[in-house]
Amino acid sequence: MKWVDELRFNEQGLIPVVVQADSGMVLMLAWANRKALERTLNTGRAWFWSRSRGELWEKGATSGNYLLVHEVRWDCDADALLYRVKPCGPACHTGAASCFYQGQVLEPEPSPWILTELYDLVLSRMAERPAGSYVTKLLEQGRSRILQKVGEEATEVILAGAFERHDEVVAEAADLLFHLVVMLGELGVAPGEIWRELQQRRR
Repeated sequence: MKWVDELRFNEQGLIPVVVQADSGMVLMLAWANRKALERTLNTGRAWFWSRSRGELWEKGATSGNYLLVHEVRWDCDADALLYRVKPCGPACHTGAASCFYQGQVLEPEPSPWILTELYDLVLSRMAERPAGSYVTKLLEQGRSRILQKVGEEATEVILAGAFERHDEVVAEAADLLFHLVVMLGELGVAPGEIWRELQQRRR
């Protein structure tokens, strides 16, 4: 891969790697040397170089929270990498989805990646079935009930739109998206599949 030779590793032979989920959420920042990058490309899982331990390490080797890499990009100066990944669990060793969970100066604009977070929540509800959870209740009522709810909420959106009730459109659209994500989780359709389909259509 000739492009690897064009990367600008620092004096220690390292290059920073920003790791981003398909949802758009930035998960972590790490470092890679040439060998870590080559292992990432060969295995499809994220490998890095530990500056503290002085050794290669594979994210998820001990926790099972692998990062499945499907795209590698580099910046305009060729001195930083971006890994686009599908995380197999929390990226942070604390159990947080992202290492960037501390501190906040500005209130962030709500992001579409909340749908991916919601999807992950649905998957956890499917596995754990906690009592008192609305998602658990829907799952236990079965697929037909989930599909019925999607239809009902779609109708509510249409009615709110027909009467141009802005606040109701917002509320009903949120209800529709919520139940749609539950349906996707129950069917095993990941949001990333839909994002890819939309991206292909855009092209």
